[in-house]
Amino acid sequence: MLFCLDDDLVFPPVHLAEPDGLLAMGGDLSAERLLLAYRSGIFPWYEGGHILWWCPDPRFVLFPGELKVSKSIKAMLNKNQFEFTINKAFAQVIHHCKEIKRPGQQGTWITDEVEKAYCKMHELGHAYSAEVWKDGELVGGLYGIKMGKVFFGESMFSKASNASKYAFIKYVQQLTEEGIELIDCQVYTEYLESLGARMIDRKDFIKLLQTL
Repeated sequence: MLFCLDDDLVFPPVHLAEPDGLLAMGGDLSAERLLLAYRSGIFPWYEGGHILWWCPDPRFVLFPGELKVSKSIKAMLNKNQFEFTINKAFAQVIHHCKEIKRPGQQGTWITDEVEKAYCKMHELGHAYSAEVWKDGELVGGLYGIKMGKVFFGESMFSKASNASKYAFIKYVQQLTEEGIELIDCQVYTEYLESLGARMIDRKDFIKLLQTL
């Protein structure tokens, strides 16, 4: 059953999601609704102009202590090949994530409405970005939502070899120092699996959210 949301700030129980994780459609991208969604283990994804809300089972996550850094990437980090910053160019990062061409994908789920909503979340102190620069140019980065001891990753981009990987690893290291204990990667990618992300049961993910 697919639930249709109205103006009420409420989501159906996540165990009622479809087998692919689709739970509901409609509603809006207000800060209040987005915060409730993330707190409940739900994230938005656009398709065909509609806001769709998802809570897949299993859930793809990274425990910061399980981050894998290859020898070649360690060497790159030690050389400080890029300049790394946090929250210096949020609007640019999400715009690049929106515009970047991705192999095998038609367009992007980041609509103008999504871009505006997450920039608002950034202004309110909920959304964060990590950036990497080369010779003064923004060449990679990522953004997501931080709540308690959880970081919910949303999207990343790269315009130079290893730029997004550099941003991800450096930011995970920074988040670890800040006491973050769980990074939500949402859905499986081979790329993030190579960095240590893995699947856990949805019920375990929800329990972690309630604790963290």
